[in-house]
Amino acid sequence: MEKVSRRKFIQTAGVSGLALWLGLSAKGTTVKAADLASAKNFTPYIMVEGNGNITIYNIKPEMGQGTFQSVPALIAEEFEVSLDKVIIKNSNGEKELGPGQRAGGSASIRTGYTNFRKIGASAKEVFILAAAGRWGVDANTCYAENAMVIHSPSKRSIAYENLIEDAAKIEIPKEPKLKDPKDFKIIGKAVHRPDVPLKTNGSAQFGIDASLPGMVYATVERCPVIGGTLKSFDATEALKVAGVEKVFAAERIAGTYKSTGVAVIANSYWAAMQGRAKLKIEWETHGYDNFNSKDYEAHLRALANEEGLVDKNIGAVDWAKVSRTNTVEAFYETPIVAHSPLEPMGAVVKIDGDAIEIWTSTQVPSSLTGSGPTDLHSFIGFKPENIKMHNMFIGGGFGRRLYLDYIIEAVNVAKQLDKPVKVVWSREDTTKQGPFRPMTFSKLKAGFDDQGKLSMFEHKVISPSLSEATRPNFDPSKVDASMVEGIAEQAYEIPNIKTSYVRAECHLPLAAWRSVTSSTLSFAHECFIDELAVKAKQDPLDFRLNLLSKPSDTKKVLLKLKEVSGWDKPLPKGKGRGIAQWEFFAGLCGQVVEVTHRADGTIKIDKVYAVIDLGEVVSPDNVKNQVEGAIVMAITAATKPAITFKMGEVEQSNFYDNNMLRMNETPKIEVHILADGGKVKGVGEPGLPPFAPALANAIYAATGKRVRKMPFELKA
Repeated sequence: MEKVSRRKFIQTAGVSGLALWLGLSAKGTTVKAADLASAKNFTPYIMVEGNGNITIYNIKPEMGQGTFQSVPALIAEEFEVSLDKVIIKNSNGEKELGPGQRAGGSASIRTGYTNFRKIGASAKEVFILAAAGRWGVDANTCYAENAMVIHSPSKRSIAYENLIEDAAKIEIPKEPKLKDPKDFKIIGKAVHRPDVPLKTNGSAQFGIDASLPGMVYATVERCPVIGGTLKSFDATEALKVAGVEKVFAAERIAGTYKSTGVAVIANSYWAAMQGRAKLKIEWETHGYDNFNSKDYEAHLRALANEEGLVDKNIGAVDWAKVSRTNTVEAFYETPIVAHSPLEPMGAVVKIDGDAIEIWTSTQVPSSLTGSGPTDLHSFIGFKPENIKMHNMFIGGGFGRRLYLDYIIEAVNVAKQLDKPVKVVWSREDTTKQGPFRPMTFSKLKAGFDDQGKLSMFEHKVISPSLSEATRPNFDPSKVDASMVEGIAEQAYEIPNIKTSYVRAECHLPLAAWRSVTSSTLSFAHECFIDELAVKAKQDPLDFRLNLLSKPSDTKKVLLKLKEVSGWDKPLPKGKGRGIAQWEFFAGLCGQVVEVTHRADGTIKIDKVYAVIDLGEVVSPDNVKNQVEGAIVMAITAATKPAITFKMGEVEQSNFYDNNMLRMNETPKIEVHILADGGKVKGVGEPGLPPFAPALANAIYAATGKRVRKMPFELKA
């Protein structure tokens, strides 16, 4: 295999003739290159070819969230080209496309909104200057439209592809003028997603679809007791299965968690699975077979009595100044959950000498080909420049595909073979082997002054550490910020706030789950706000607004929710409304949930109103899709069985006992978007945190029963 070079990148991009590349320099300034192979520190996003083809590279992996449309849309809007007239290509971790090839934290648009537009605007100005120079006219008398430059007075026009040589000689503007939003043709409009036809006609290739001539298949039996190690194995019976070729040990590394399983290699996945079933393995459990969920829950409750590490101490929390009658306390619990992407983990790996090629679905292409200390090369023994990847469409990420463990394991299997191999995780593997969202408990306390105003607020988090599970240099003497995210950053005006963290040891592989710890902390925090509203004898929404005297995005969201949900309209007996909002690093969303308490004691979720504040919106349809999907995922996490452990093993295995929400269970969802300028916020994650507390608060409104533990049955 050839090493990937800048010239090789051009060849694989399919450029056969004259072309102009435009993009960003390492310093973030827009630049261009007529010969990409000789350009340095340059990240190309646009390629204009002499044959009229225009290619826009999407560097943010597409996993259903719509970046295959939204990233090119920002560039195309300013470049004045129609999305249906350009070729869109997903990046594959190429060094030439820079280190930002990753999708997580709802960051794709919120961090790239202006830069992507600048790329398109700079490219447009270069072509306008090129056309004006050729015509000998003032560039201010020219404009771009439909991939061509037009001279207003004479109506002359020339296509971009006919200006490549002229444009290549022009210095690119450092601060291009961006379009006035009122002139947008793509941004903020209803535009068809270019990936939908591919996904509906079957031509879209996901990681699970990857196939190479002559490849073999592998499945790995891993210790069912999490934390156990391989002692010995007997493959005699497995090797008798028709099609089984080899059996050997292979290591998996998930953050600081390491394990060794037994890989079965065969000429088909079916044969590999049949061989796996006949393995005889002896595991060393190291006492982890004593681990179970009930005992661990009790352990976290006991840890709640510890002082913990102080995260924030705003004002002066002093409980001696608050009478017991003015104090409210509560304890909230959330369980372990699995990511459960529809597409299980897997990768195809081909090794040729000192070079390696990988086909997979990952949220972090840059980490597969990067040269950093935590990038793939550090774990597999190949130089970064000798790693080539093909990132496919992703059938669900949710944070699971931010991690490299399944790829490291696949490479370790491939190292022991002389042919390409496809390593596939079953649904059971994906459910039972993690990594998981950790169990997270919250102890809360608040106090009112003698005038009835909320004056003190304390939120203590008790949980394992995500950072400790994923970073070898974690310092346990410091607060893991990811475990207390958002709780001290809410806009509520409370004069004295204290947040703290009690670290719980945990041997399980852990990982960020959609909206990270906000998916658990918001449940405790916003339910407790409702408890305080009851103590203050105020309407829950009014109570929140009374804590927001100053203008804020949170206040704006709550007022919009009040309007669209008809909050002030009384509900019939047996029905209830609940409200919650949450702002964190990814963005801000608020929700109102309406429920019915039925005669048989069950709870029916009738409707969800969601208001998401974005600052700017690229695709309204994508936003609605993402918020709806986040709510469906949140309903599942709030009301369906969680991941539980017994004798060290995960008790669940597939969708029949690790249930997902069904279509007929899904309530009506009404999404409203606030996009009136200001800070650009994310979409994929903010729609999830507010749901569980809004539902729990609605159940209380309908039944008078307070829910403080997830998952909860929809019964009163």
